[in-house]
Amino acid sequence: MKELVEGVLVNPKFPPEWPFSPADFERQDESNDAIFYDQPRLVFHIDDFAVDALTKYYAENMKDGDDVLDICSSWVSHYPKEWKGGNVVGLGMNDYELSENKQLSSYVVRDLNEEPKFPFEDESFDKVTCVVSVDYLNQPKEIFDEIARVLRPGGECIISMSNRCFPTKAFKIWLQTNDLEHIFIVGSFFHYSGKFEPATCEDVSPNPGRSDPLFIVKAAKKSE
Repeated sequence: MKELVEGVLVNPKFPPEWPFSPADFERQDESNDAIFYDQPRLVFHIDDFAVDALTKYYAENMKDGDDVLDICSSWVSHYPKEWKGGNVVGLGMNDYELSENKQLSSYVVRDLNEEPKFPFEDESFDKVTCVVSVDYLNQPKEIFDEIARVLRPGGECIISMSNRCFPTKAFKIWLQTNDLEHIFIVGSFFHYSGKFEPATCEDVSPNPGRSDPLFIVKAAKKSE
């Protein structure tokens, strides 16, 4: 499985133009997301094994002093405890959850499905992270353009994905596709932005078949 997962974005055959329709990003529950996320959820959304694998991955791929933006952030970002970040900012939906995240320097509450613009200056961050939440962003083209805008040249966006979700809030095409297709879809978001180097995928699933899978799709902003 690992070979299949990591091969998805090796020479992918993306269509020449953005292939998605607005219907692909419709959701079962189109009510305001602020209602759904109003109650704090101080829980992990992947199991402990996958959390540990993600934290280990961050430890190997984030440097002390990195300025990091965590989008779709909450009460925990899963960064290593020993990591000493620079300006670490959370962008999420629930004020209380974000206030409990001790790894953040600051945070902003914003519904990116209502306002897919980041309130940060150009080239402000070395890394952008998003933990098992890309499937809730119903304007991904705009979001990935914003990710590119706030990253410094050569900076990386790290998207972690598993097979769990809130199905009523995940966009339609995500629910209609499998793990390998999810990797292709997220890789295409980077591709159609035109502002990133080719995306890659790593399968860091800790116990294949016995605990939650964990896939990392990442890409670096082009250095111009």
